[in-house]
Amino acid sequence: MFGRVTDIYGNERMGVFCEDGKHRVGRIRGKIKKRVWIRKGDLVIVSPWDWETETPDKPGKCEITWRYTNAEISWLERNRRIPEILDINNIPL
Repeated sequence: MFGRVTDIYGNERMGVFCEDGKHRVGRIRGKIKKRVWIRKGDLVIVSPWDWETETPDKPGKCEITWRYTNAEISWLERNRRIPEILDINNIPL
């Protein structure tokens, strides 16, 4: 599932707006931690946690597994793989 990073909380946690229209708290996967720098506005792949229950006052959680580079993003845009809901101009950062 695609997502856009909207906030950076620290301690490997970030706010992510996912393609299903939900805001989640994302945690950077251990394999890419300290190897890939993720910034606000980056396009990432997330996998929502199945075991975490989501309530109206508490957002769901997810694992950030990949960050796309600018070259990869331009390829995805040319081939129309990125949903319109994740357009950088539509998301309040």
